[in-house]
Amino acid sequence: MTRVMATGVFDIIHLGHIHYLRESKKLGDELVVVVARDSTARKNGKIPIFDENSRLKLVSELKPVDRAILGHEDDMMKTVIEVMPDVITLGYDQKFNEADLRRRLEQIGVDARIIRISKYDGNLNSSSMVRKKIMELIGERI
Repeated sequence: MTRVMATGVFDIIHLGHIHYLRESKKLGDELVVVVARDSTARKNGKIPIFDENSRLKLVSELKPVDRAILGHEDDMMKTVIEVMPDVITLGYDQKFNEADLRRRLEQIGVDARIIRISKYDGNLNSSSMVRKKIMELIGERI
């Protein structure tokens, strides 16, 4: 059985997220999605609208997802050790240095392939684009 791990904040679910998760699921038998903690999202400059438990519930209900869990706040490698993935997928816009990630995986003895998933071609393919569009629509109505 091939276990795939995908990660993200997943604040405002959009078609870009669905693309990322569907493409990730194609790479294995089981898709485990790690939802970032609120504190982790804030450390990375994001202010979630939905709290971590709400985001976890939303993600767990998505069709491609076999299991959704909250990540660790202090060290993402703890989550990797718990999941023990064969494949780790990265979104096109996730700011992971793949060489550093490979090195960290080697240090903890996890032999997982790292695959960056392509960008979704449609409109409103990121949470920031959705937020911007909402603000534009609100501005037109004021």
